[in-house]
Amino acid sequence: MKIDDLILVSVDDHAIEPPNAFARHMPLRFKGREPHVVKTGDRDVWVFEEQATGYMGLNSVVGRPKEEYGMEPLGYDQMRRGTWNIKDRVDDMSANGVLGSLCFPTFPGFAGQRFQVHADRDVSLAAIQAYNDWHLHDWCNAAPGRFIPLMLVPWWDMQAAAAEVNRMAKQGVHALSLSDNPAIHGYPSIHSDYWDPLWKACSDNKVVICCHIGTGVKANHASDLSPIDAWITSMPISIANSAADWIWAPMWKKFPDLRMALSEGSIGWVPYLLERADFTHRHHNAWTNSNFGGKMPSDIFHKHIITCFIEDKFGLQNLSFMNEDMVTWESDYPHSDCTWPESPETAWDGLKHLPEHTINKLTHLNAMREFSYDPFAILGRENCTVGALRAQATHVKIEPALGLGGADHGREDGKPVTSGDINAMFEKADAQTAL
Repeated sequence: MKIDDLILVSVDDHAIEPPNAFARHMPLRFKGREPHVVKTGDRDVWVFEEQATGYMGLNSVVGRPKEEYGMEPLGYDQMRRGTWNIKDRVDDMSANGVLGSLCFPTFPGFAGQRFQVHADRDVSLAAIQAYNDWHLHDWCNAAPGRFIPLMLVPWWDMQAAAAEVNRMAKQGVHALSLSDNPAIHGYPSIHSDYWDPLWKACSDNKVVICCHIGTGVKANHASDLSPIDAWITSMPISIANSAADWIWAPMWKKFPDLRMALSEGSIGWVPYLLERADFTHRHHNAWTNSNFGGKMPSDIFHKHIITCFIEDKFGLQNLSFMNEDMVTWESDYPHSDCTWPESPETAWDGLKHLPEHTINKLTHLNAMREFSYDPFAILGRENCTVGALRAQATHVKIEPALGLGGADHGREDGKPVTSGDINAMFEKADAQTAL
């Protein structure tokens, strides 16, 4: 097997919604109240119900030289077009040898958090449904076979949430983005039966619950003086606490076919978490009353929880401590962790020691099975390899673009950029966003 023979399906990428994303999908009775973009100085700002967002680009720095990664985009003209234009996105995927992509939202929040806080629930539900329709019809269906569609649901009404899952699943959507800890947003715990109608709808329709890092509790900045590198280092593993919470949650007994994904969570830390979970059960279940029906916590994880990696040599050397049928690959385009336009090369560096059948599982077969995604039926397998896709994209310019601009983090030469520098940059941008 060679690099050109790889078939890469990414289960974690991101779309920057284009300015007109909601316009044609919002119901007539809410026309004029749909999320929209306004120009504020040199900034493009998303506004919904008179509330403006902060960074509309949110780390969408793909295509820049790494020295300019810290400049957060403030407008569409400061981002690579593939971040928000569907034709250019597909070209960028092909140039990177990537066949398929599951794209999380940006403006709504990775799990649609911004739609869960407005007092007018009717307009919020309309915005969620408009987003889902844009994402499916204007984004994913614009390039058949290239995307795994994903939906959002309302958290305040489980009957409406289940209905939305049913509506979208009938159209071929088998992924749902949800906070890994809704309780932090003021909603019931995942241990509450409040969520059961949603779990049932997902189980019945083979919909994977995708929990992206940062949607429950963000990785903590140790201090304002800490180099930002420390925070970036801990981001993937920040979801470990939630992973433990989900292992002990009750939905797996009620809905044994249910699946979830720890999106952008990486895999190297998973073996120890499972070892510790099994240790905890053996040592403490006599007094904690935990009951896995004769199974161990690791058995629950292996059956129900999908993991993913960008570059993770340690994890790939320790697959025997995981369920390799539930491990998938990701690109994270267009964020600063992404490996575009050299994803095949970086993936291969970690995969090449593995048997071909295992490589195929991790790069595409597991994702295709778990997300009910079959690009081969549409495109033909021979057209889905790294080599075939790159041959179609020789016209795509992949050289770094210099000087795109954006927010300035205030770095001083020779001084590490700190968490305080980045927080101050965001606070300044939030203040400038006020309408």
